[in-house]
Formats: sequence, C-alpha cells, structure tokens
Amino acid sequence: MLNFLPGSVLYFMSSLLLIINTTIWAGLISLGGIVKLLLPFTAGRNFLTKIMNRFMWAWATCNGGILYLLADIEWDIEGLDNLEKDAWYLLISNHLSGFDIAAQTYVLRNHIPMLKFFLKRELMYMPFLGLGCWALDMPFMSRTSPAKLKKNPKLKGKDLISTRRACEKFKTMPTSIINYVEGSRFTKEKHRRQDSPYRYLLRPKAGGIAFTLSAMGEQFTNLLNVTLVYPEAKDDPLSDVMHGKIKKIVIRVQVLPVPEVDNQRYFSEPQCRVEFQRWLNQIWEEKDEQIHQLMIKHGAVEADEINTKP
Repeated sequence: MLNFLPGSVLYFMSSLLLIINTTIWAGLISLGGIVKLLLPFTAGRNFLTKIMNRFMWAWATCNGGILYLLADIEWDIEGLDNLEKDAWYLLISNHLSGFDIAAQTYVLRNHIPMLKFFLKRELMYMPFLGLGCWALDMPFMSRTSPAKLKKNPKLKGKDLISTRRACEKFKTMPTSIINYVEGSRFTKEKHRRQDSPYRYLLRPKAGGIAFTLSAMGEQFTNLLNVTLVYPEAKDDPLSDVMHGKIKKIVIRVQVLPVPEVDNQRYFSEPQCRVEFQRWLNQIWEEKDEQIHQLMIKHGAVEADEINTKP
C-alpha cells in the first residue's frame, strides 16, 4: 500500500486511477448499450443487461482495489449476513459525499443486486450518461410539474402509470434501488438553513420514496436502511479519502419490512402523507442516534455530547 506518500501525491494518483477505472467501464457499458439498442429480442437485451451489471460490479471492485492500494482503510460493516443476491430491495440512506455511491456499491456488490437509481427522464438524452444508464436498466421516471398539472388536470396519475410501465422489467429481474431521502448531501450550511432537528442528518423527504413504493412497492422483498459514517471526515469525505486522511468507513445495514403505500390515498389525503412522513422521521431519529453512538465508539465525539446538536 502507498498510504505513506504525501496527501497531494495520493490525491493525484487516486484521481487518475478513479478516472481511468470509470472511463474504461463506463465506455464498455455505453458500447453495450449501443448493441442492446439494436437487438430486436427481449431475451438478448436481458442477457446484455446482465453483462452490463457485471461491468458495474467490476467498476465497484476496481474502486475497492484502488482504495486498498492508496489508502489504509478499515471497513467496519454490520448487517450483510441475511441479504440475498436474488431478492428485490429498496435502500434508503443518509448522504454525505460524492464518495457514498462508490463505497456502498463496493460493500454491497456481492450481497444484493447491483444498485440502481430512479433518474429523471430528461437524463436519458444526455450523451453517454443516458445510454449507459439505460444499458444498466436504470428506471427513468417522468414527474409532471405542479404548474403543468394545474394547467392540465388530466395529466394527474400519468407519471405513476409511466413509471410503473418502466419498472415492469424488474418483476423477473432481482433489483436494488437506492433513494437518498434527504435529497441532497449533508453540509453544515444546509443543516443550519433547514434548522434540522437531527445532529448528523438533514430532514428526510417522503415524496420520492413514496412515489417509488407506489410504482413498484409490491415487488420489493425488503427495505434496507443503510447508515454511512466517516468518523474522521471534516467537510468533504471524498477529498479526505483521496488525500489518504480517512482510515475508517462505517456502514450499518438494517433489514426492515416494506411499508405499504396506497397511491390513491397518499396522493389525495394529507393525513396519509403526514403518517408516512412520521414513519420516515422516526427512522431518521433512530439513525441520528445510531450515528452518534458510532461517532462515540470511534472517538469522533465525546459521550457527553449526546444531547447536543452541532
């Protein structure tokens, strides 16, 4: 391992290797997407999707290899024992940095189907990115703006119908979809601006996960509540990792039953939305306390800080 090198050298080397790794596998996935686009048979496209997912697995594995080469990181992970590769999962997680996806994909790659994300339909038309995501069967969704709905009420419910149609393929293909319910990466400024009631988290937003459950809730085997902690990180965990400053990454995975969302009631009855938000807030309250206990365990905060917010 080369973690004895100066931070600036580690940053340059990790940046270069991560760019090369991403370029190689993203290029192969995009080429596969072109072939997949031209194939007329569903069976052939599904076979290519499996190959593209193996390319994503290789990307995640190589990221882990780069970390092993350049950083002396200890992974503290719990909750992987009862996960299955042939199941359907919806993941919710706190969101700290641009490194989160690489870390979670690497840790979970051999335990659940490769992670996928709901993406805005507009991203489908972006060069390379859209084709690559389509090749990986990332679900694209349409979200009609409130202004358009007000102008044309007949569009109500169309988003859910189109998203359900996009997710039909997942009925026979084990799938993991991740949702960062805070809607943004945590920063002290966002935390202050929101007046968040949590010490380490932003306020969770129920709309995205409710929409996902409305579209394909019956397909999910379990909900995975993932907690990610970088005990030594200051302001930017991604930069700290690439400079070799992060020595420990903590991940906890909790398996929960999938909550039911009645799409008729949720989108028409305010009380139903309030109850679902209350359920999500309770999970976030417990996650906040779990993070605090992990920070104490790893010496990042003192035990007597337990009742204080930053």
